[in-house]
Amino acid sequence: MRICRGVYMRPLRTRFGSRAPRLGKALGALSVLWGEAIVPSGAAAANRLGLTTQNPVRAVYLTSGPNRRLRFGSSVVELRHAPRWQLVAPHRKAGDVIRALAWLGPEEVEEGLEAVLPTLRDEDRDELSAARATMPNWMARTVSARLADG
Repeated sequence: MRICRGVYMRPLRTRFGSRAPRLGKALGALSVLWGEAIVPSGAAAANRLGLTTQNPVRAVYLTSGPNRRLRFGSSVVELRHAPRWQLVAPHRKAGDVIRALAWLGPEEVEEGLEAVLPTLRDEDRDELSAARATMPNWMARTVSARLADG
């Protein structure tokens, strides 16, 4: 099964016929192959954290590599190049919080943090605190103030 130019994966055989490999597993293998970080977009992270009830229609992932469009059977996955600060803490809750806050924007960052901070463990709070140096000013100021308040 052709995923993109020069990349092929073996389809899985089920009793219902052939299907594309699992998306998470395939993206993990591509991340290792290309040496890039690949993480879910801010909209998907916000939905997973309960900050929005909207489900993204298209599968969009952020990457440290170039923009790409991948085909997994009939579904299309879009990889978008993102700044380094949005790729911090890949596949961890602190990273999801950063991407979700970036998606919410400066106007809603306080409400988003207010909803998410009670659900974070101490390790996640420490990781979020350590990532403040890479965040944009509008996000770092709010995160610092909310973490200092406890």
